[in-house]
Amino acid sequence: MSTAAETEDLWRQLAPQVLGAVVRRYGDFETAEDAVQEALLAATTQWPADGVPDDPKSWLIRVASRRWIDQRRKDSARSRRELTVASLDSASDQVAPPSGAETAADDTLTLLLLCCHPALTQPTQVALTLRAVGGLSTAQIARAFFVPEATMAQRISRAKQRIKDAGAQFEPPPADERVERMRAVLHVLYLIFNEGYTATAGSDLHDVELTREAIRLTRMARAVRPDDGEVAGLFALMLLTDARRPARTTADGRLVPLAEQDRSRWDHASIDEGVGLITETLPRSPLGPYQLQAAIAAVHDEAATADETDWPQIVALYDLLERFGPNPIVTLNRAVAVAMVDGPAAGLEILDGIGADQRMAKHHRLHAVRAHLLDMAGDTDAARASYVRAAQLTTSLPEQHYLEGKATALGP
Repeated sequence: MSTAAETEDLWRQLAPQVLGAVVRRYGDFETAEDAVQEALLAATTQWPADGVPDDPKSWLIRVASRRWIDQRRKDSARSRRELTVASLDSASDQVAPPSGAETAADDTLTLLLLCCHPALTQPTQVALTLRAVGGLSTAQIARAFFVPEATMAQRISRAKQRIKDAGAQFEPPPADERVERMRAVLHVLYLIFNEGYTATAGSDLHDVELTREAIRLTRMARAVRPDDGEVAGLFALMLLTDARRPARTTADGRLVPLAEQDRSRWDHASIDEGVGLITETLPRSPLGPYQLQAAIAAVHDEAATADETDWPQIVALYDLLERFGPNPIVTLNRAVAVAMVDGPAAGLEILDGIGADQRMAKHHRLHAVRAHLLDMAGDTDAARASYVRAAQLTTSLPEQHYLEGKATALGP
């Protein structure tokens, strides 16, 4: 008998395939997505008791089809479409669901592109992706982003309505939109991963469910677009970054910075996979920001100790990354790398250049990095004040406790 975790992994794997089959058969993404969620809920109650069906995908499609039909019956009770719905009902068990890895993979990519429709805001794209493609419940998504379940339900409902109002169909976008839409998909997956790797709020540094889901979905995107260098770059970046997670916290949940981590606890199988992927991708694909970030992560992960890190190479990679798209977070990270090569004064000079950026003025990471570089420079009082300010600004309790500890260690 399958364990609960194995069964849940199966639901997640099948969710986009089932949704793709139901949308293709009946149309109407909004009703189909609700029907699939009801089918997944039914599976959570029936499969543990009755066992996983021999063909779980077909089981979910049948149940979701019936839910779709029931809902459409209610919605069209006074219209002539009831006759059409009745005919669908009688045929629902006989229609064979689409099968084959190629169809399932294509459906997943189509769903990702649909969930990242330009009519939606970025937070809404993230929520809908987790719900429709990831198979997470509304309650799970709400917990991950620290909002009430009712708020998240409204966000998802509005997202589906906006997609409907925009006239979006379950099909690949026009050729002239595909590059931009795929870029949006990768950014949404990147945001999901980052929120899981360092939660913006709460008592836990990680949300493993989100990081695992981001990696799973990106692996699926990679399977559909094996020649896309940026998909490969993002996938490698996630593997190389998540590989450090076992060493990022102590047993009681305290944050451990990269330089102090026990590297023997890193997931070296993931490191090998990530390094191999980015090594293969860089020479044959047009260079992009996710590939560069993956290359930086690989340099960190390949160093046996913090002292052996090839900081000049990291600076060179950050220089390239800044050319692709100036970004204050990239500049912040580059300041640290420059400080490790040319000294803290050089890094602080870079920070002065981004300190006036309104996006960064209240970002705890700017003050945390400034504190670190001031400490390296021997300016203890200023470093302590910056650590205190950074601790005040963060909403992550593990980061807050770490920063407060650094301030305390520098004296009264």
